[in-house]
Amino acid sequence: MLATTGDSSDAASISAQFLGTPYGANTLIGSATEPEQLVVDVDSVDCFTYADYVEALKRSDDRDDFVENLIDIRYKNGEVTFESRKHFFTDWSASSPAVATDITSTLSSEAVASPKNLNSTDAGGVYLPGLPVVARTVTYIPSDAVDASVVDRLRTGDYVGAYATDGGLDVTHVGIVVESADGPVLRNASSLPGDDRVVDSPLIEYVQTVPGIVVLRPVL
Repeated sequence: MLATTGDSSDAASISAQFLGTPYGANTLIGSATEPEQLVVDVDSVDCFTYADYVEALKRSDDRDDFVENLIDIRYKNGEVTFESRKHFFTDWSASSPAVATDITSTLSSEAVASPKNLNSTDAGGVYLPGLPVVARTVTYIPSDAVDASVVDRLRTGDYVGAYATDGGLDVTHVGIVVESADGPVLRNASSLPGDDRVVDSPLIEYVQTVPGIVVLRPVL
């Protein structure tokens, strides 16, 4: 059974409002050659924009609050620019002020620290032109080490990323942990055939399909 708090209840109820929302890739506007625009599109989401919107809504009382919080969550220093956008999951914990705390290493003695050069490709280029390569150590728990004791330490509202073996990426997918009537699930915007929308994926089953997990816990 996952731990629950008031914040957890908000995360569960707000994230549930998106269930069934169509998956939409590349909804954000901005690149090294195109000016960044603040996009608010809750009618179609990918795994990262879904997390953005849920976290911003959790912190907001009205639309103005939501827009302000979305900017703080999606961008560094409140600057709506391509360069300031938090392109990587672990930017949430590495940026100041942090959106979330990386608790991965506290969940299991089997956690592994992996040095990365985020944004670099094996061919010597970059995934995102116009952005630098960032050296960062990413800690993950291998999927075969995610046992009942790890799951019991999770809370509804924690964000789980699927660890990327690629040295230039931190994760390949992100979802929100939620305790459901059928057990813990990963609530996520899935592009898998047959899904193509926000769904609840049984957490343990999902973990077995990825190399490992990175867990961030929201600070609010």
